[in-house]
Amino acid sequence: MSIPLPDAPPDDTPLRPELPTNRVSHVIDTAIAVLGKLLSWLWLVTLAVVLTNVFSRFILGRGSIALEELSWHFFGATMILTLAYAVVTDDHVRVDVLRDKFSLRFQAWVELLCIVLLVLPVLYFMVDGLTEYAQRSFARGERSQAPSGLPYRFIIKSTLPIGMALIAIALSSRALRCCTYLFGFPRQLPLRRPVDHR
Repeated sequence: MSIPLPDAPPDDTPLRPELPTNRVSHVIDTAIAVLGKLLSWLWLVTLAVVLTNVFSRFILGRGSIALEELSWHFFGATMILTLAYAVVTDDHVRVDVLRDKFSLRFQAWVELLCIVLLVLPVLYFMVDGLTEYAQRSFARGERSQAPSGLPYRFIIKSTLPIGMALIAIALSSRALRCCTYLFGFPRQLPLRRPVDHR
């Protein structure tokens, strides 16, 4: 399978230096970016459910516990499942006031050590615990405690370990990019220069 190479920025475009990519991280980042874009459509579904609930409750005067629960189920699932996309696109919250003062090498060392020593171990225990949490919900046939609430509570609970696992994969890719920059391994993927049509 051939993987399209990342485009190099035009020579006259001043950009903040970024970590180089390698073949493994490129495949992971591309897959998570595609998945994130697909899952982002769930925000429209969430909006539709919320608006339907508001219309039903305040216009028709008929509130629905099932619609209320469905709205926060969609909101929670969409939020947790798209966090990995924020990691891959580097759009998550940072203390940029401090980070921008450091060299790219220092940033790469901090990221690599924090990912490997702090974040990935925590995510491992979270995925392990949350998987058991979802399995218990499935085994018990758990449903909403409200009489007219939603059944199959395990579905929303299953999005938690899946979302955390996606974040762990995205951060592993980020750690590999740090290794490419710091140690030259895995080997950097060559950039494809844009074609000049002048």
